[in-house]
Amino acid sequence: MSAPTPIATDVVVVGAGLSGLRAAVELHRAGLSVVVLEAMDRVGGKTLGLESSAGGGKVDLGAGWLNDTGQREMYALAKEFGFDLIQQRATGEDLEQKSDGSVVTLPFGSVGAMTPAQSELRGKFIDVINDHIDKCHLESPHLGPDAVMLDSMTFEAYAEKYSPGGLGHAFADALSAFYLGVQAKELSALFMINHIKSCMGMETMNSDLKHGGQYLRNRQSNQTFSVRLAAQLPHGTVHLSTPVTKITQLGNFCMVQTANSGPAVRAKRVIVSVPTTLYSMITFVPPLPAAKQALSENTAMGYYAKVIFIFDRPWWHEAGLSGIMTSTEGPFSISRDTCSPQDGQYSITCYLVGDTGRAWSKWSAAERRRLATAQFDAVMGAAARARGVEVPAPINFIEKEWAKDPWALGAPSPVMLPGVLSADSGKALRSSVDKIHFVGTETSVLWKSYMEGAVRSGIRGAEEVIDALQVAKL
Repeated sequence: MSAPTPIATDVVVVGAGLSGLRAAVELHRAGLSVVVLEAMDRVGGKTLGLESSAGGGKVDLGAGWLNDTGQREMYALAKEFGFDLIQQRATGEDLEQKSDGSVVTLPFGSVGAMTPAQSELRGKFIDVINDHIDKCHLESPHLGPDAVMLDSMTFEAYAEKYSPGGLGHAFADALSAFYLGVQAKELSALFMINHIKSCMGMETMNSDLKHGGQYLRNRQSNQTFSVRLAAQLPHGTVHLSTPVTKITQLGNFCMVQTANSGPAVRAKRVIVSVPTTLYSMITFVPPLPAAKQALSENTAMGYYAKVIFIFDRPWWHEAGLSGIMTSTEGPFSISRDTCSPQDGQYSITCYLVGDTGRAWSKWSAAERRRLATAQFDAVMGAAARARGVEVPAPINFIEKEWAKDPWALGAPSPVMLPGVLSADSGKALRSSVDKIHFVGTETSVLWKSYMEGAVRSGIRGAEEVIDALQVAKL
């Protein structure tokens, strides 16, 4: 039996997450034909929305936030789609679980219980980080005055160099784990400093307030951004459960092959919208240049999981608590209030990241739930009961481990080891390879690891392809 005739199109987009779908919509609007091939059985990539319970209201198991100022692309999409945006709860007291299990109550937004001397040391370390952020070249970090030095060490070594004695190390670990799912020993200092700069600085990245990285949530769930983008494409454009296995460049076109008896597609250009860590799952003919291959070999996804406790009422509000709890012992590292009052959806989302998350991940599902529930009750539940508030049992418990998703292998975006960002591989992060273009939140200049970074990269990739095809016509 002869092989079926390949589908012919102008552009193939590999991946139906935010970056790939944003690129596909831009290409479609420019009058180009597009085929989107997605390995998962859904659109959305590392955004995933689920019904919180039988009563309705959605929760986000993946990317959680946007804002209405610095993240102009995501906010524009939210307005275009008519989404209801919820301000992150920024009132009530925070809770910090100490290494001995005791719990300290703190004003909202505090950085933790510290002595005046510790606070001064932390402030000095932040000043050093901010100085390096100011000097870091945003678009081409290898051009910064301290680039080689910073890329020669891990963020842990950087902390020990500029804040010896353990305080800087603890701060660096917390920053790396919450935002990237790794310990400070697992990524380059230059990479972390450039990442913070891409998110408009430490203060903005850490903030739950106006302009901050954690300011707004989407009542309709963030996966719905991808659902709506996909709906703007012609019927049959998006092929789900269709992993791409091989991309071959042949003269003036590319052949894209898929698994599971999926279609072969012939295209003028290809946009690859998968994390750098997954490049090795696709065979490229001819092989990618060494610098591009090194990105796959020397980047890694962090451990990132969410556990969401859903209740029939927001009892922590009654207790004057913000819903934020932090811990260095785990399994949770931090939590946030993720209620949607309009839907009667009352939840707290807990983040399991880095080493403490990995340790928790090794247990059975039943034991993971027991450990998670025990810590939640010992911190949040106990604090509320101490204030005379009755704490009900949750009506639902939802968990999502991104590291166990075969088409994600972690979240939120790849990190680089020392020596990568300032080398040829780091310089090749956004570069195309003949007729193949690469997008994804880690390739964005601004808001890396956020949804904003994903859509910005998708727009860039589409512009590259449109420009290239226009030149080819001349």
